[in-house]
Amino acid sequence: MKNLIAGGLLLVSSLSQAADIDVYRDPSCGCCHAWIEHLEENGLEVNDHVTSEVVAMKQSLGVDPALRSCHTAIYKGFFIEGHVPASDILALEEGSTIKGLAVPGMPIGSPGMEMGERHQAYQVIAVEADGRQRVYSQH
Repeated sequence: MKNLIAGGLLLVSSLSQAADIDVYRDPSCGCCHAWIEHLEENGLEVNDHVTSEVVAMKQSLGVDPALRSCHTAIYKGFFIEGHVPASDILALEEGSTIKGLAVPGMPIGSPGMEMGERHQAYQVIAVEADGRQRVYSQH
């Protein structure tokens, strides 16, 4: 299993060079399509991966279970967990100490979770390389 995950991460790394962002989602997830459309509308080229191994991917990337959502992405070596707005993703800079960004759960009104005028306040959490977490942005 470890070799499979390590091989998958190597594959992820090479695929990330071919597209701006690689999205990994479960075949049964519907909101992921809307999030992908949000990314594309904001200029990101998306490589969409439908897989039943999303949980293993999250574990291999070190995504804290408390931060998890329905999909995981890789952007320039950063993990992106859940409904993170494209503006926050595009603001990431290579060489940063951040390991990834996460929007835990599925807040109403976040990209891909739009429901008319309804909007739930939510935070984007940055995970530092040492595992510490901090608020990156609020929406």
